[in-house]
Amino acid sequence: MSFVDRRIESRPSRGEAPFALNEVFFSRTDSRGVIMAGNYVFRRVSNYDWAELLGAPHRTIRHPDMPKGVFQLFWDTIKSGQTMGAYVKNKSKDGLYYWVYAVVIPCGEGYLSARIKPSSKMFDDVRALYAKLLTAEQDEGLTPAESAERLKRWITEHGYDNYRQFATKAMSEELIARDVGLENEPDQMIVDLCKMLGNAKTLVGETEGLIKDFDAMHTIPHNLRVIASRIEPSGGPVTVLSQNYGAMSREMSDWFAAHVMGKDSNFAVIETAVDDSLFVECMVRVLKECDIQLQKERRSLGEVDMQGERDVLAQLVAEQLERAGKGLDQVEREASRIMHACQVMHRHFLGLSSTRVLCKIESARLPESGETLSDIIDQLGVFQERISQRLERIAKLSNEIRSLEH
Repeated sequence: MSFVDRRIESRPSRGEAPFALNEVFFSRTDSRGVIMAGNYVFRRVSNYDWAELLGAPHRTIRHPDMPKGVFQLFWDTIKSGQTMGAYVKNKSKDGLYYWVYAVVIPCGEGYLSARIKPSSKMFDDVRALYAKLLTAEQDEGLTPAESAERLKRWITEHGYDNYRQFATKAMSEELIARDVGLENEPDQMIVDLCKMLGNAKTLVGETEGLIKDFDAMHTIPHNLRVIASRIEPSGGPVTVLSQNYGAMSREMSDWFAAHVMGKDSNFAVIETAVDDSLFVECMVRVLKECDIQLQKERRSLGEVDMQGERDVLAQLVAEQLERAGKGLDQVEREASRIMHACQVMHRHFLGLSSTRVLCKIESARLPESGETLSDIIDQLGVFQERISQRLERIAKLSNEIRSLEH
């Protein structure tokens, strides 16, 4: 045993159990949470013998400081067949504690949980949140379900649409902080996907701004036709142009509603697709590190088949890499569709702009038109310019997302 191993093996009498930043450990359970396998680091950190761990419920290592609401959300998620990531405080046999960021993956008839040591700024925020949730459970008598809802409310109040988005952000931040702490080169794939996700979120913001611009512009073509009909009671060039403008804007608005505002639109889907790809990529990174850790271990795993566990990890990595690839393919498709959408909308705007200019020219020839008609046409010009600029930004963001994906 090396000096480093001896230093890690030695345990303090209280406080935090030895768990190094460069370590990773895993355990595998059946569908009820009964421990079936694990690696040496798991046994060492928890300070149990293999005979005590194998066949024991995973709650054996649960720390009383953990809010029940976290585990409520945990089990609700994995029982539905989804992967889960969460900060967890565990307790070792000798009473020491250790924090992990755990990712849990459905595995056969049970689950595999892989853990790294958390060290990011988000970890500090979550510890404070857990302390508040625990106090609320104790003082207010919150049920686990009520505590889970309060946790989800905290998540949305901090800018996330759902817990999965929060878990993705947490896991990526932990892996980035881990690389910094270990002085490793940045994981370029995770860095690129984080940037891609930022672009996707900005894309959503631009889309929401586009919706507001269209809503504000909606009544102007109607007002334009009303004024034109007053100036030309029996019809004329301004009336015809204003009617054409209204028809073209309605067509564009209908296209916009179908391709932008729909729940299954490409604008709505892309952020979720990027977020899922980032989560899977982070998960694959942790699984690969588990395999590397297992290769280094030469100690007995009790009745656990070391090669068999490596085979399980390899299969999970292959499955998740395939899933990540499909997710990035979807990102590519959706980004391409957004680029096409912007091109279609730009063509619409060319027709609107030409009609607006002709309408402006015709209104200038009518001395009795006054300034009202001209003012409305100018308002249309302002809205068109604003929307055109948004379309350019959306197209640029989509192109950046595609270039990062390649």
